[in-house]
Amino acid sequence: MLAIMVVSIVMIASILIRSNTEIKNFESIAEIVNNTAAVNNTDLPETDPVVSDSVDLSVDTEPEPTPIFKRNLEPIFEMNADCIGWICIPNTTVDYPVMYTPNEHQKYLRKNFEGKYSVSGTPFIQENCDLDSDNVIIYGHNMKNGTMFSDITAYVDPSYREQHPVIEFETSRGLIGYEVISVMQVNKNDPWYAFINATDEADYLSRVSAAMNASQYPIESEITYGRRLLTLSTCYGKSNDDRLIVIAAEQN
Repeated sequence: MLAIMVVSIVMIASILIRSNTEIKNFESIAEIVNNTAAVNNTDLPETDPVVSDSVDLSVDTEPEPTPIFKRNLEPIFEMNADCIGWICIPNTTVDYPVMYTPNEHQKYLRKNFEGKYSVSGTPFIQENCDLDSDNVIIYGHNMKNGTMFSDITAYVDPSYREQHPVIEFETSRGLIGYEVISVMQVNKNDPWYAFINATDEADYLSRVSAAMNASQYPIESEITYGRRLLTLSTCYGKSNDDRLIVIAAEQN
């Protein structure tokens, strides 16, 4: 009996040490991107534009919006080329690098940022998505220690959505805020996981409308074609196949 107790204590201690190590590793990565914050392009001194003689100034053109950067991701891009960006839900524990390996499905399901074995894994993008997809799907574990995507399960409570309505996803293209528009309990084979790009406006509006109608609670948001979607997915429910997905639309 004593031997069993000793083994149990050792196993629990090992799990706690490993968990704390993983937490500290991600905190170190967060410090890198936050302590070396890039200068926002909007803070750069204004200069007169260089205009080519061949440009027709009589035609009104919409200037491309200037990207906004909240973090300096370049150091972690150099540390690991599989890293494509950063996911953050302000004032929650969701604050992690995001990995993308389209040719190696679920590579980071059980690997840390350095590529070593990790129970927690690292959030990663579904392999058939890319940054130009209408719907970018990101997976993260629902860890019992409160890390990874465990906090998104709190979105089943509408008050949590009121307190955390925006999800930030930052890449080399800049920071984009996404407004949470639906919270759904689904099966891992739910059709939403197959929705990457809409065939046309009608298809887009139909799918988004259906997702909003299937939400755990009603969320008011104007559905307009062209708003890119971000979906966070984690395990949730009694079955191993049960999932919770939080769908957010690019802010206007």
